[in-house]
Amino acid sequence: MPEGDAVLRTALRLDAALGGEVLTAADLRWPTVATVDLVGRTVLGTGTYGKHLLTRFDDGRTLHTHLRMEGSWRVVPGVARGRDPDVRVLLATTAVTALGLRLGMVDVVPTAREHELVGHLGPDLLAPGFPTDGLREALRRLDRHAEEPVGQVLLDQTVVAGLGTLWTAEVLWARRTWPWAPVGTVGDPASLLMAARTLMQRATTPDGRADPARARGSVHGRAGLPCPRCGAPIGEGRVGVPPRDRPMFWCPACQPGLSRRA
Repeated sequence: MPEGDAVLRTALRLDAALGGEVLTAADLRWPTVATVDLVGRTVLGTGTYGKHLLTRFDDGRTLHTHLRMEGSWRVVPGVARGRDPDVRVLLATTAVTALGLRLGMVDVVPTAREHELVGHLGPDLLAPGFPTDGLREALRRLDRHAEEPVGQVLLDQTVVAGLGTLWTAEVLWARRTWPWAPVGTVGDPASLLMAARTLMQRATTPDGRADPARARGSVHGRAGLPCPRCGAPIGEGRVGVPPRDRPMFWCPACQPGLSRRA
């Protein structure tokens, strides 16, 4: 599933293509919103909250989309008909067409009620205000899970929004933290969260593109390969409770577990 940094890059692309423009065509191919008419509306902009995309219009409505596992947005020049059966949303101006492919969620709500869609989530790790108010709230929510594995809790979007398996593995590796260590035993969780924010920000270039050298990570998806720091084989395990458990990659030498420390 695309993580917060990838969703933010998607929002930047949509903003550059649609922001300030009037829709000349719109087609929402989703049962609950299929009759919604957005033609003639001006796009105010597209923002994010965690892994959620929020495209706002001048009539006080918001198009909410979520990429889930396979979704993406593609911007093409001109007015496209979107004949691909994977197209769930089509938004066109006189110059470009934005196609939402294989989206996992599509809603249209009053902008004033966006909180009904994302209000249950924890603070957005990439929000401009996260280092102040957001960080304090995230730490408060972390405290509720002091006995649970840190790798599992960081993936809980109701604790902090935006992290997925890639950046959770990467920040725990960067901080030499065992993914299954209880949250309450992790020293300086504020620094851990800020390090995760920094890693995600560095994965995006100033022009809003993915930085190939930094977006791949050091341990995620590299089971059996040498650790870039110490050369030991990278391990792969699971965090979370089945059937919602997720893969987790770590270096057994750099991030030793409790039994190894003992």
